Amino acid sequence: MKKQKRAIAAKAGKGGRSTVKRKTVASVAAPPARVRSKRADRGRDTVHGLRRELAAALRRIEELEAIADTDFLLGIPNRRGFEHALHRAIAYIQRYNASGALIVLDVDLLKPINDSYGHAAGDEVLKAIAATLTGQVRSSDVVGRLGGDEFVVLLWNLSETDARAKAAGLEQAIDGLTFEFDGRSVTAGASAGVALLGSHVEAGRAMAEADAAMYVRKAQRRHERQMIKP
Repeated sequence: MKKQKRAIAAKAGKGGRSTVKRKTVASVAAPPARVRSKRADRGRDTVHGLRRELAAALRRIEELEAIADTDFLLGIPNRRGFEHALHRAIAYIQRYNASGALIVLDVDLLKPINDSYGHAAGDEVLKAIAATLTGQVRSSDVVGRLGGDEFVVLLWNLSETDARAKAAGLEQAIDGLTFEFDGRSVTAGASAGVALLGSHVEAGRAMAEADAAMYVRKAQRRHERQMIKP
């Protein structure tokens, strides 16, 4: 009788443990659908938040790059920004066998204006010249400031004759600007040099060629002014 009771108790004990284990496994195997839905919602919210932060960071990077490429005084591309535009233009010219021209302009009398009337007067001259150059070219062309008193213009689809005529026209437009400082009428003038852009040109070489041509032209104009003086 005692053996029979012990056997029954043992079976009951085994059955009880087995039941507890099955309940435990069943309780952790799969969370309720409501819990899974909340977790998925939190995951989607996190992803959307990260995407918004990434988009904002990319916009800020673009803004900073634009600032770094722009002359703070004149609002046109600085040397860095213009060189970027020139490299893109040359890549396009080489790929599609297009053409273009560079015109480098140096303001003839900016230093005497700065020395005589102050840098605020010089800044006024630079702003007027930038506005004049921008108004004389097409929207697809690029006007930049290389630094100091030196400007540069990138022109698309021009023959050599047209490019040189355009350079002369830009000189005349700047020569025609007059300023009043301390009751005196002042002009600044500018000398222009041209380099053509073809399928085999390199950016650095084109800039050097236009710069060299500008210095030749500057010497010529200086000689012309000396000949005019009484």
